[in-house]
Amino acid sequence: MGYSIKLSEKKEYVILVIEGDFTGKDMLKYILEAHAFGHKKKVDNYLVDVTKAKNVDSVLGNYEFAYTDIQSIPGVNPRSKVASLINPEDHSHDFIETVLINAGMPIKLCRDLETAEKYLLGK
Repeated sequence: MGYSIKLSEKKEYVILVIEGDFTGKDMLKYILEAHAFGHKKKVDNYLVDVTKAKNVDSVLGNYEFAYTDIQSIPGVNPRSKVASLINPEDHSHDFIETVLINAGMPIKLCRDLETAEKYLLGK
């Protein structure tokens, strides 16, 4: 499993790219690093590219991630917008989107970059 963090070309959002299988516990590290990077760059919008990654967590693991893990870590701005760019044929991320939204975290699954950017930039 690999990941990278960078700023978008126009410096409007942070791009977190993840490759390989992951669980919510794995994501915590990446999210903390991405938010620290975003804070440093004064950017609060995040594109999480998981087009080459699969959420292999259990239903309970996803639920705990949304309601406990992500809520309790310092350094994560709960008002940040997050668009998750997914492979259109991969439905392993569908449940986590639902529980994150229910837990009050703004996230949107997008199947193409244009939709993700429109969501992040409010267009």
